Amino acid sequence: MDNDIQLISDGDGLTVIGSAKDVENFLASEGLPSRSLGPRWYKSLFATGAAVAEAASEIAANSAHYMKLTPKSALLVKKYGLRESAKTGLSTGVLKGQKGQIKGFIEFAQAPRSLLSNPATLANAGKFMAQVAMQQTMDEITDYLAAIDKKVDDVLRAQKDAVLARMIGMGFVIEEAMTIREKRGRVDEVTWSKVHAAPATIAETQAYALRQLDALAENMERQTKIGDLATMIKEAEVVVREWLAVLARCFQLQDAIAVLELDRVLDATPDELNGHRLGLKAARQDRLEHISRTTEILLARMNAAAGVANAKVLLHPTTSPAVVQSSNQVAIGVHDFHVRLGIESGGESSETRRWTEAALEVRDRALETGAKGVDVARSLGNETLDRANSVKSRLSSGIAERARRFLGDEEERDEKG
Repeated sequence: MDNDIQLISDGDGLTVIGSAKDVENFLASEGLPSRSLGPRWYKSLFATGAAVAEAASEIAANSAHYMKLTPKSALLVKKYGLRESAKTGLSTGVLKGQKGQIKGFIEFAQAPRSLLSNPATLANAGKFMAQVAMQQTMDEITDYLAAIDKKVDDVLRAQKDAVLARMIGMGFVIEEAMTIREKRGRVDEVTWSKVHAAPATIAETQAYALRQLDALAENMERQTKIGDLATMIKEAEVVVREWLAVLARCFQLQDAIAVLELDRVLDATPDELNGHRLGLKAARQDRLEHISRTTEILLARMNAAAGVANAKVLLHPTTSPAVVQSSNQVAIGVHDFHVRLGIESGGESSETRRWTEAALEVRDRALETGAKGVDVARSLGNETLDRANSVKSRLSSGIAERARRFLGDEEERDEKG
């Protein structure tokens, strides 16, 4: 390709294709971390819609790197003027280079030598990018389940619900199909027949888990006593983590099915590949939004509970901080869950107010209110003191007068006697 570098973006990721050296220099100059897709990916990419034998020399000399679309990498789409196709949903472009130095941009339509100028090959590239993105998410979820030290099988082992048991069993079948795909490089009719009914089972389990979180949020909203609220939220730390693990596992299996499904469509009806990829992408986004709505409602209930606890911290100096702490732990867990699934999470933890802080606030408020009455109090105090002194003076005078009279009477009696 004479130092050409080809860029493809599907809105979620960016793939850079070209000679290994040119791609490496380009990524280094842009400061972008990436993942090499390896020679097998590159060869498979051009196996559809192009004669592999004719492009064998180019395939051997070139490589492809993929990265998730971040704010930084997304700027490349604008910087190099990638053009989006309304038909494929892909943004594409070619950078012309010489000895590893990028000189400028030419559209694919103006670069007939580009291997991606073939529509079928471009559709296949979109498929691979979708699969790579989903497999990365699957890996993230595997790490997530390991990080919380609660594998979903352990979480559900004590469960007797048939819907959860079916999901666990279906997971084994899907993992087997993924292994066969990895070894064979395709999904044949036999392999697909084992898993084609999986989406319904997984969707049923996902709905079940979401209902459990909805019920928890509703029960929390009905609690009015701080003690009962503290007990419920403390238990929710474990319960929410478990149901999030179930949702994560469901999402992981749904992505695995989508990976298998794209390979199956390529094998059976390649002309429908691009449309099917776009359909799967829309369905995946719908699932993310549904999960996000439920978990955000749960976080809202947790924040409300933390607010109630903070308001009553003076009356419940031990229980109230415990409610806020448990609420924060749940919020942290939900945020981590969102990150692993690629959901933007804007929730922030509530700040626990200490007993001393609340006490000082009340004291300061009382002092502020009482300051206005200081002068009045001083005036009343002085007036009271004057009255007291007056009474004291009168009492003293009366007692002295009575004493004088008493002494005078005594003297008069002595003279007569």
